[in-house]
Amino acid sequence: MPPVLPPDTGDDWLGLTDAPLPIGAIYEWCVRPDCGAVVLFSGTVRDHAEGRTDVQYLEYEAYDEMVVPKLAEIAAETRSRWPETGRIAIVHRVGRLELGDSSVVCAVSAPHRDQAFVAGRFTIDALKVSVPVWKREVWPDGSDWGTNASELVDVTDVPAVAEGGR
Repeated sequence: MPPVLPPDTGDDWLGLTDAPLPIGAIYEWCVRPDCGAVVLFSGTVRDHAEGRTDVQYLEYEAYDEMVVPKLAEIAAETRSRWPETGRIAIVHRVGRLELGDSSVVCAVSAPHRDQAFVAGRFTIDALKVSVPVWKREVWPDGSDWGTNASELVDVTDVPAVAEGGR
């Protein structure tokens, strides 16, 4: 799977890769002259999970053919709720990830910080409940799939934490 590159045209950078995520490039791509705010979220691999303090690494798997279409639904819903949104980047990584590696990056630019924050929060919240990506936690004497797994929901059913800027 190749690294994800910014699109040649358009304002959505969506992707799935097994390569390290280009966090700095994603941030720089989101900057636009009409947007005074960029909010970037990077989810990183930590050494613990619910009930465990000894997680060594994670393995992510995805239903590859469905990931980018689902990310596109999230971008479209974000723009529907916050029409002044500038650029949206949503990129997820699969494969084995070590402690500290970034597994997902969601970045949003908007004219004002309140819109960027709420839209950015929505993108990661929607990804977590609507995109077919699964993680396996690995520790010294075993492994298991993430404990927060649930049925996937439609992006339009994901509530925003704060509906400001809508």
